[in-house]
Formats: sequence, structure tokens, C-alpha cells
Amino acid sequence: EGTKITLTLPDDFHHHFRDGPASAHVLEHATQQFGRAIAMPNLQPPVTTTELALKYRDHLISGLPKHLPHGSFEPLMTLYLTDNTTPEEIQKAYATGYIKACKYYPAGATTNSDAGVTDAKKTYPALRAMAELGMILCIHSEVSTPTIDIFDREPVFIDEIIKPLVKDMPTLKIVMEHISTMEAVEYVKGAPDNVKASITCHHLLYNRNALLVGGIKPHFYCLPILKRETHRLALLAAATSGSNKFFLGTDSAPHTVEAKESACGCAGAYTAHAALQLYAEAFESVGALDKLEGFCSFHGADHYGLPRNKGKIVLEKKSWVVPMRYDFGVSRLRPLRAGEKVLWSIVS
Repeated sequence: EGTKITLTLPDDFHHHFRDGPASAHVLEHATQQFGRAIAMPNLQPPVTTTELALKYRDHLISGLPKHLPHGSFEPLMTLYLTDNTTPEEIQKAYATGYIKACKYYPAGATTNSDAGVTDAKKTYPALRAMAELGMILCIHSEVSTPTIDIFDREPVFIDEIIKPLVKDMPTLKIVMEHISTMEAVEYVKGAPDNVKASITCHHLLYNRNALLVGGIKPHFYCLPILKRETHRLALLAAATSGSNKFFLGTDSAPHTVEAKESACGCAGAYTAHAALQLYAEAFESVGALDKLEGFCSFHGADHYGLPRNKGKIVLEKKSWVVPMRYDFGVSRLRPLRAGEKVLWSIVS
């Protein structure tokens, strides 16, 4: 209690801000701990063109908290990759200076992914253009084949999609997002340097018991789904190793309470209210707070070719209780750890 650590201001390389009035409530949380955040494009309709991405950027800028100093937070935009994304669209997006990546969703793999990729080969013309420009490919690394067990979809994706893709596109910068298995950890560790991975705080802190033991806990339901403890430990070892192959991406994914607590609940854990503090808990659990800054503030920015942030943020070992609800547009959401303690606080 009372221990303080100072970090270079982190970035979040995977964030769901949603659309409409709800975005402002998410931004209120995200801007308290991140200098930049990759804005996911799986809106309805998805952000498939440069024009839509710039329009979405304007929406996010307009929703920033009024007290926030100008220029202290930057949303980094993405295009939603489809079978029909053209090299010309990639070049147009890159030329704006605002669109930093394309997101590969296997069709049907997660929330609002129905317009996603049905065949990786169909994206190759766009991917070649991205490789030439140095633009990042962010991948939801799970197959969506109905016959594949949900706990096996990441390892199958690595064998069927990632390995051939990396072989065919040796200069394309890739982020395997929110990895959740020891197979993904081992693959990324041995992959060429253009392949790196983001890891969420909930995959570092929880295994599938949190979702399934003592009743179904819908607010722990996310995709990729939480796995066995052996996988959590492999993720934690990777994140805290100091390797620049791994970095912060929260995949904070807000849904209304009604959408989560239903007969067919949505996938997504909301962590934007306390992500950095939860990462600190995870790193402290294995005595690796000295590795937290690299994971949160350096490795992702370096992979994206972005300058490291100049600002600082101070965490203190001081617990607080997470509220049961937060406003989310005209509705409410239930955050991760609702009604429970988080052990670290942001103090400046």
C-alpha cells in the first residue's frame, strides 16, 4: 500500500469506442490512461472506406471530454478489411495520416463481423499494398468454422491462416490481437520480427473458471473466450518477459447490461475504466512491475512506427471499489470487477 510507479503514458492498441452518444462515455475512461488508442472499425455499418474512417474520427474527436487539454489524446483509425478492399483504398487511407491499420475479422468470428473476410487470399492485393506502405494488419486470430470447438479456434487459425499468410507476405507488419493460448504465445515468440501480439488484461488475470464456475457470468464472456489456467500462465509469462513481441491491447468492448444479461449475451469485457490498473495487478502478481512500462508504453508504439509518448502517468498501490454501473449512451453497462476492489489507482 502506498507504492508508486511512474510510467510513460501508455497507448491502447485495441479499443472499442462504439458509435453514437455512447462513445463519449467510453472516451471519458480511455482518455484518463492512454495517449492514443486504435479505434476498432466493427460498427454498424462497418468502417470499410477512408471516408467512413475520417467521419468516425471526427465523431470521436467531438466526443472527447471537454476538460481534456487539446491534443492530449489521439484516436488512431482503422479500416475494416473485406474480400473487396482494393489497393487504391489502402493507399487513399494511408495518405490521410490518420488511418494506421486494417482489421482482419474472419466473417462471423465476433461482434459485427458478418462483413469480414471469407478467404484470406481475396485480401492479398490489399495486403501487398499495405506491406509496401508499412501499414499494420490487425488480426482477430480465430477461425469461425462452426465445426471447430470454440476453445480450439485460435490454434487452428494459426495453422490454417497465419502461417501461410506470414510466408506469403514476409514484409507485412502484423498484430495478432488479444492472443489467448499458449500456442499463440509460442508461435509469436518464434515468428519473424514483423509478427507481434497484443494481450488483454482480462486474459492475463482470469481463466475460464471466472466465466463458468458457480453459474454463468456473462460479463466474463468475451472472444477469444477465456481459456484454461495453463494458457493464462503462458500469456502472463509472455507479457512480463520484457520481449518486444508483446504489448498492450485492452479489447475493452462495451455492451449494455441488457445485451450482456440475456438468453444470447454479447461477447466483450469492459475494462476501459481500470485497464492500466488491472495490468499493474497482473504484472505485480509475478513480481514484474519493472516490465510494465515496456509492455504498456513502448513495444506497441515501436511496432506501429509511432513516437513514444512524452507524458507520464503515476500509479499508486491504493485500492478502490469499481461502481456497479457506468453510463453508456442512453443505457448503462456493467464493468469488469463491478462492486469489487482494484488494487491500483491512477493518481496523476
